[in-house]
Amino acid sequence: MPELPEVETVCRGLNQVTLNQEIWGGDVLLSRTIAYPFSVGEFLAGLKNVTIAAWHRRGKYLLAQLAKSDTSSQEDFTSQNSELRRKDPSPLHVGKNNPKSPDAGLLGVHLRMTGQLLWLDREQPLQKHTRVRLFFPNSRELRFVDQRTFGQMWWVPPSETPENIITGLKKLGPDPFSADFSVEYVIEKLYKRQRAIKTALLDQSLVAGVGNIYADEALFLSGIRPETLCAALNREQIERIRTNLIQVLQASIEAGGTTFSNFLSVMGVNGNYSGVAWVYGRTGTPCRVCGTEIRRLKLAGRSSHFCPNCQI
Repeated sequence: MPELPEVETVCRGLNQVTLNQEIWGGDVLLSRTIAYPFSVGEFLAGLKNVTIAAWHRRGKYLLAQLAKSDTSSQEDFTSQNSELRRKDPSPLHVGKNNPKSPDAGLLGVHLRMTGQLLWLDREQPLQKHTRVRLFFPNSRELRFVDQRTFGQMWWVPPSETPENIITGLKKLGPDPFSADFSVEYVIEKLYKRQRAIKTALLDQSLVAGVGNIYADEALFLSGIRPETLCAALNREQIERIRTNLIQVLQASIEAGGTTFSNFLSVMGVNGNYSGVAWVYGRTGTPCRVCGTEIRRLKLAGRSSHFCPNCQI
């Protein structure tokens, strides 16, 4: 499943190729991909002849602010958001409570396990698992391809807040790059908790966007085994985990994410982080630090990779 770095990579790619471009129409090839509205016709009608003002990421969700094609506020809104993103990589607030928001609603996307958003020429043959197509000028299209069909898309009307329609947003904890993900916050959430630290890091209500890959990587860099109980961690160890989690997420973003199976950027490019991963997906190979064989164990039904020598 694409995690925060992969979704951020897609978000940045979409901001490079789709901003200020009008959606001329679209085609839904698998109706259950559309989570809202329940009518495919209403979904496409909500997107027709509107412009992409800005893409944002919230956890593993992609959110596109939509502008009416004739609105004069679109350019100012896009410029303001671009400047803010240069200063702070954390997601921006979007929705009807944003006074600068152009009144055309919002497009939400969750890639789930195998979803891809690809920016392609409209004449390019359809991939076998193409689910939704959005048409843009100059014979370009944004194509949602999803082999396992778990991915979803939403059109949020301008009269609604994103959380009312995309209900999963309500359950998300702070973004790892946000000020809310402070040392004190993490200590409070983990204090005396009788569950494995790896399981805690996968809890989206604790921290949004983290999944199996980067939880394993952060715990390796912190020298802590995945099955260690939260209650057994001291303040210094918790601070180390938080710091290393942010560090490994940033490193993966800079590498364009991780491709172990299906992930591709908007331009169809594989992520490069897997080539430098410390432990994830490296079972049976030597640790890059000490040479000990990397091991794998199961925690709450998920695989965890670790070095038995470097992690205690």
